[in-house]
Amino acid sequence: MGYEYSPVKLADGIYSVGVIDWNLRDFHGYETPKGGTYNSYLIVDDKIALIDTVKSQFTEDFVNSIRQIVDPSEIDYVVANHVEMDHSSSLSRIMELAPDAKIYTSKRGKTGLCAYYKEEGCENWDFEVVGTGDELSLGNKTLMFIEAVMLHWPDSMHTYLKENKILFSNDAFGQHIATSQRFDYEVDDVIDDAAEYYANILMPFGSQVLKYFDKAKELGLEFNMIAPSHGVIWKKYINDILNAYKSWASGETVPKVPVIYDTMWGSTEIMAKEVLEGIRSAGVETELLHLRKNNLSTIIKEILDAPVIALGSTTINNGMFHSVAGFLTHLKGLKPKGKKAVVFGSYGWGGGGVQRAEDELDKGGIELLEKGLKVKFRPDSEDLKFCRELGTRLAEAAKEQ
Repeated sequence: MGYEYSPVKLADGIYSVGVIDWNLRDFHGYETPKGGTYNSYLIVDDKIALIDTVKSQFTEDFVNSIRQIVDPSEIDYVVANHVEMDHSSSLSRIMELAPDAKIYTSKRGKTGLCAYYKEEGCENWDFEVVGTGDELSLGNKTLMFIEAVMLHWPDSMHTYLKENKILFSNDAFGQHIATSQRFDYEVDDVIDDAAEYYANILMPFGSQVLKYFDKAKELGLEFNMIAPSHGVIWKKYINDILNAYKSWASGETVPKVPVIYDTMWGSTEIMAKEVLEGIRSAGVETELLHLRKNNLSTIIKEILDAPVIALGSTTINNGMFHSVAGFLTHLKGLKPKGKKAVVFGSYGWGGGGVQRAEDELDKGGIELLEKGLKVKFRPDSEDLKFCRELGTRLAEAAKEQ
């Protein structure tokens, strides 16, 4: 089960009222070993607004959290920044408790909500469709809405509290961590957690991220806090996360070559270690990442700022190893920009693993630096020399980016 936060006061009349999912281990098909949160925010002014809801199995925890501030029946407005069910599937319960509340959402948001919650009586809900720059006065406080198309769904929207300069950013700037803390300066490695989140969810949408920054500048937005729907609130490290997003969205890299592989009887692993040693000896950052012994989400994070990838696959049934195939399917969907790679691997009675992996990399828009390195059975001393030389060449390619 989840657990409500004791609501945390962010500023006068502004509260975090979401829930913690301590046992979340899978989200969007990738692993979340640190758990997660579903954040919601309550603003109490002359009118009361609730920004986003939480995943349905935590509905009653969520309602109890709200009740520590106000009776849910007093909610005047519900802002639905995004229709995905981890943010919206408690909405029908809120509308039962506050049937006269008006829902503010984007045009696509209304369409999506009514598609999901037709059976829950969506046709009876009072909707107000809003676009970028539209505002809602709560009395002393004003909400402004900003469409954030494809960050990371077509309906995505952010809400900005003008007087307090707080951005409620839904799925942007989030992290998947379960913590009773609420702010960035209270947890360790928060930028790393945000990088893993970005790499696995927002990597395909770099151009849209940059357009969003242009729109924020045009609107003159300033931020005292950025309050996402997952993880902790940015308060101390706002500039750090903004600069990180700009860097990731722009495809900026550092000299780095992760060595990603899987092996059946150890021969491809021997090759991987020699490739890694060639990279390391050339003075470039590297890491050995076995596909079945590391979280896929963590491996994807290591690719985020790496210009070059070394990929190793043994051959099975004339094709690549199944874990390599799954990795490449995920990577291809994330559409990484400006990446280069080389494939290596061993085979026994039949080859094909290296070639199939090269084919998938090419389909994913990743440039192949050179023809893959293949070894039959176990690599000998001459093969290991070739592996180390390959690592050196990859390191030099990474330095040139």
